[in-house]
Amino acid sequence: MLYEGLFIFPEVLDEEGLDQAITRVKEELEKLGGSIESTTRMGKKTFARPLKKQKAGLYVVAMFNIDGTKLDAFKARLKLATNVFRHQFVQASEIVEEVAQEA
Repeated sequence: MLYEGLFIFPEVLDEEGLDQAITRVKEELEKLGGSIESTTRMGKKTFARPLKKQKAGLYVVAMFNIDGTKLDAFKARLKLATNVFRHQFVQASEIVEEVAQEA
């Protein structure tokens, strides 16, 4: 199933560190049989209020495929094995339906 994921990484990562963090997320996804279709770096964004003593984060949006039954396992792996500060996933079909309703 196709998902859109928003990943927020700590702002202290440099370009090389961010590349490594994205690669690590990709590896964790592939371990569960998933694959990344595309990634878009949104850059550094300031939070509305500090979260865990962080004032900003590096935002990355990725489109990826994974079996829906393995999504919870992927979330657990993100917490344990990566530099992901926050994440949020939405089924891509929901995005298409919202765009169709707005038109």
